[in-house]
Order: sequence, then structure tokens, then C-alpha cells
Amino acid sequence: MTGASNGPRLAVLNLVGLCSRALGKNTPNLKKFIANNGGKPQVIDPVIPAVTCAAQATYMTGKSPAEHGIVGNGWYDRTLNEHHFWKQSNRLVGGEKIWETIRKERPNFRCANLFWWFNMYSSADFSITPRPLYRSDGLKTFDVHAHPLSMREEVKNSLGDFPFPSFWGPRAGLPSSQWIADSAKWMEEKESPELSLVYLPHLDYDLQRHGPHSPQAELAIRELDTLVGDLLAFYESRKVRVVILSEYGLTEAKRVIYPNRALRRKGWLNIKDELGLEYLDCGGSDAFALTDHQVAHVYLNRKDPAFRNQVREEMEKLEDVAQVISGEERSAYGLDHERAGDLILLAKGNAWFAYYHWLDDSLAPDFARCVDVHRKYGYDPAELFIDPVLSFPSLRAAGKLLAKKLGFRIFMDLIPLDPSLVKGTHGARPEDPMDWPVIFGHSIEGGDRPLPATGVHACLFKALDFPGK
Repeated sequence: MTGASNGPRLAVLNLVGLCSRALGKNTPNLKKFIANNGGKPQVIDPVIPAVTCAAQATYMTGKSPAEHGIVGNGWYDRTLNEHHFWKQSNRLVGGEKIWETIRKERPNFRCANLFWWFNMYSSADFSITPRPLYRSDGLKTFDVHAHPLSMREEVKNSLGDFPFPSFWGPRAGLPSSQWIADSAKWMEEKESPELSLVYLPHLDYDLQRHGPHSPQAELAIRELDTLVGDLLAFYESRKVRVVILSEYGLTEAKRVIYPNRALRRKGWLNIKDELGLEYLDCGGSDAFALTDHQVAHVYLNRKDPAFRNQVREEMEKLEDVAQVISGEERSAYGLDHERAGDLILLAKGNAWFAYYHWLDDSLAPDFARCVDVHRKYGYDPAELFIDPVLSFPSLRAAGKLLAKKLGFRIFMDLIPLDPSLVKGTHGARPEDPMDWPVIFGHSIEGGDRPLPATGVHACLFKALDFPGK
């Protein structure tokens, strides 16, 4: 099927973790693309927090988190007294999306969302996104969600099952990005949408595992450049314009901050003993933190100003906390929204926040040693590792997977409780703009002044020759 609109067509490739520092000898395809499109990447002043969900929502709406409501990869629902991480419903994002605006003047304009976040139940015409099936027997089956729903079986019949273990966890790596790139080609050949949003997360993994300056990071950059080079040639052959951007750059991680342990020592956490393990009772705590890379949202269930000041003083005492933001101060960071914490902590350059609330590893909740992105009280990059203290971890994992295939419920408790293993992080604004995200490609002019994250929205309109913005 050919495109239904007379206007230009555009593919936006989101290369997570790409920054100016990564562009060089290991990226010949990207360098050639830049040379053919303005000759210089445009640096983006990252949104705070510089994390996937907040950045993507800002790019798609041109709004700050205070306006679109995505204050991080997770937040605390004060009505349900529940924390939420990595939710997929597009209705969580306030504000008009780029394709919705264009449709007002180009009614036949169609958008395909390939693994960008908030990808379910949106107004995009086509979508494919990761979505495990949680079975009633406790087992989890890896799969994808698609719209139209019939597209799920069609794309899997063409490309095979999505390699979910390579999308996140100890086996995260290139195969997931390769499958997404192949699905982008498949979508282009099948539907030829006017806008394709393509999410390629490959850099994120080894830059967090080993650090952005490691040999493993250099290899990951070369692998991504090869993958993107092939995708660029494909789009060029079909006369599709391309813009490449990123959400954030990563910096070295050297120190870990534990805000919940500090709150616990003050007696402000409510800890539940369940089957001999310790779980955090968010609704019953006076104060608790949801951690998200280099940003932590501290929520207060006691609302008196004296208590707020007391908590703030304790958080400011934590080594490697650069700043504590509260009240009207949040507006200056575009974070004055009901989903945001009453206090927002920003880490210093080489530090990040771990969600841990326990003081004894033997009492950690059962999900702490698993890949479990929804139940944890914060983002946990230790999920990228197999616990190094385990003997024969590969055999152990193989045995558990065999038991799963035989229909037994399993407990995949292979993740370490050692956040010091993590060597790369992001979320705050790095001191050096070389570590800020970038945008380049069709119609993008690389200026000397950083582009505000909210300005990416207008750049994409320009690439589509849309005069409305």
C-alpha cells in the first residue's frame, strides 16, 4: 500500500543514549548521514528528568512534564496509593501529539509507532510495542501488542517472535533493536505511513552495564551504527526523509544514593513483614521515595509544612544529592504536576538513586532478585546483570527455563543486590554538553546554542513541511 497523503514522509529514529561524544570513529554511517544533512548535529538541552518516558512525551507534544504529566518513568498515584512504572496507555500523556496536529490539515496523515513508549490505545494508526502476557498460573509469556490487533500475528509470522529477553534484563542486547529495525522495514513496505517512530535501545544496555567510556560501549556504538546504516539506506531507497534523535546521553556511575534507607532510619517508612521479607507500604509511610536513575520523587503522606521541611533537611544531608526541589521551585524545572513528588531529588554528576529500603539483604522482597520493572519502587539497572556470586548461573537459568517450558511456576531470582555493578547513568543534566542528547537529519540545522527539549516538536513539524508550527 502506498502513502495516502500528498505530503512528505518521515522516519524518526530514536537512538537511545546517543550524544556528541559517541559520534566519531565508531560511527561512519552516522557521520556520513550528518555530513549529507547540515554537517553538524544539534545538541538538545535535555528535559528533566532525562529519562525515556518524560523525553518522548516532551518530543511528541512540545510540552514540559508539568503540562503533559509524564514526570518520569514512574510515579505514585495518590488516590489508589499505588506506585506505577512503565505504563503503556497513551492517555496518560496530556497534550496533542504531533500526528494529531498534522491530521487537522492533512486528514489522511498516518503514523506508525514502533516501540516508542505510551504506545497502547493511542490515536496512531499502527503500532507495535512490547507486552508480556501474564497468565493466571503465575507464568509470564513474552509477546508484543499491536494495532490493528491482527498485525501482531502478521508481523510475527514475517519476522518471528520478538526477542524479548534481549529488550531488557541480563541478556539485553542487539537482537531486540535488530527486530525493531526489521519491523520498521516491514511496516514501511506494508503501509508506507507518513510518520514512522522507530525506537532503537541498543546503546542503553552496555553503556549502563560497563560505562559510556568502556570498550564494550565502543563495540555497542559500532553495532548500532551498522544497524542504522542499513536502515538509512532502506529509507533512502524509498524516498523517506529521516531525522535521528536521542533522549539522553549517559555519564559514568560511581556512587549510589539510598533515600529510602535514610527515610527508614528516621522512622518515616512503613515496612510490612510478609512471609519473613520486608516490603514497603507506600500508603502507610509518612514519606517514601520512588527512584528513577538520577532523579528521585519523594512523596509525603504527612502534609504539615514542618514535616516537609524536616524531610527536606534530611534529604539535603545525603552525600551526592545535588539539589532538593519542592513547592513552587518545581515550576522552574517543568515538574510542577500532581504526579511529581512533593520533594524532587537530583543527584550529582556521577551518582544515582537506588530504590532499596531494606537494611539486610536477606530481608529484601522476593522481586528484588528478579527482573520485575513494575513492582519495584524504582528503576533498577542491576537487572542488566546476573548475580556474580551465583555458581554456574547459566546452568541455573537453563534449569529454570526448562521447568517453565514443562509448565512449572518458576522464580527467576538471578539478579544481584549490588548497585555498584552499574557503571553508567542518566536523568540529570550532565555538566558537559558533549553528554547531552542530539538531533540531526532532514531540515535540522545544527546551531551553537542548545535546542530546548520542547523545541524538538517544532523540528519534526519542519521535517514534514508542516507550516502550522
